[in-house]
Amino acid sequence: MSGEQHGNSTHYYFDNSSTRVQSSEFFSRPVFVVLMLVMVTLVVVIVLGNALVIFAFKVDKSLRRQCNYYFLNLAISDFLVGAFCIPVYIPYTLTGRWTLGRGLCKLWLVVDYLLCSASAFNIVLISYDRFLSVTRAVSYRARQSMTHQAIIKMVAVWVLAFALYGPAIILWELVVGGSRVPKDECFAEFYYSWSFLLSASTLEFFSPFISVAFFNLSIYLSIRRRRLRCRDTHLHLQTGETASAQGEGPPVPQPWGAKLAVRGSIHSQSSSPSLGKMDPSVSRTLQPNRLSRDKKIAKSLAVIVCVFAICWAPYTLLMIIRAACKGRCIPHHWYEVTFWLLWLNSAINPFLYPLCHSSFRRAFGKILCPKRNTTPASSVMRPGP
Repeated sequence: MSGEQHGNSTHYYFDNSSTRVQSSEFFSRPVFVVLMLVMVTLVVVIVLGNALVIFAFKVDKSLRRQCNYYFLNLAISDFLVGAFCIPVYIPYTLTGRWTLGRGLCKLWLVVDYLLCSASAFNIVLISYDRFLSVTRAVSYRARQSMTHQAIIKMVAVWVLAFALYGPAIILWELVVGGSRVPKDECFAEFYYSWSFLLSASTLEFFSPFISVAFFNLSIYLSIRRRRLRCRDTHLHLQTGETASAQGEGPPVPQPWGAKLAVRGSIHSQSSSPSLGKMDPSVSRTLQPNRLSRDKKIAKSLAVIVCVFAICWAPYTLLMIIRAACKGRCIPHHWYEVTFWLLWLNSAINPFLYPLCHSSFRRAFGKILCPKRNTTPASSVMRPGP
């Protein structure tokens, strides 16, 4: 680490922090063009994908349920990643120099860390909401109209995301008495603070990952218990039917009556807007449609866990290792790759979350293919032959 004296303050710079080189020295022209196309494509996918989610929520009032507000919150954070964070960073990546000034550098850092953290916390919130929908179905459905609770949780996500890195980005330079960032570069002052990054990463990645994995496992176990109860019920009915058929005299009608009652219960519960009319344990056992839906939820959460880990783990681990060895053991291009992989998560989320739900797919269909969802008046009024 070297230091330069400016007036009464000393600005320390790490010798290995200036690892960027000019694009003319590092990128050939074909590589430069390919990278530009890939980055612009990523921006377009992120912006359009998340804008579609936001627009669907605006035009389709049926989506305005408590559970869907969390998808909206995730789409907003990911949309801003593509609309602001990546476009500002593209010239820095391709040229190796930050030319937008220290003020915009600070703003970009605050917004980027805020949005990425908010995206991770929103994923946890969505997973927790799915967990409640499976394990506490009755009370969950009763709370769907209470949108103020969803708004409170959404605001809490943004406050927590800002508190994680925002104050450190803004105040770190004042606390240590000087800047460690060269004028033509832009990174956070805590870039090499191993203890701070380890603590922040625990809250930003490790805790969310463990939480999402726990919710997914809990949903799987809950679904497994329901399947076992449902199988035991069917075996009991089949045993009763077999026993009545093998007995003397005409078959005893009770098992058939019980079977019809079971079918009637399933039909009435699947068409009922509320599960409060039956005992929750019975209704869960006797609903194959609900079990099928919960299986899809479990599979989608398993994919969520994997995608979240793939996009976040490399960046988090390399960030901690780089800070521990003061940047001497991690080449900068590997850090850049993991950085873009982190942003890639914002492009995947619109397809991974809303598109997995039929209500959002219907809304997307109305927006993208309005003619298919509109029945011509002539076909309705014209009598048949």
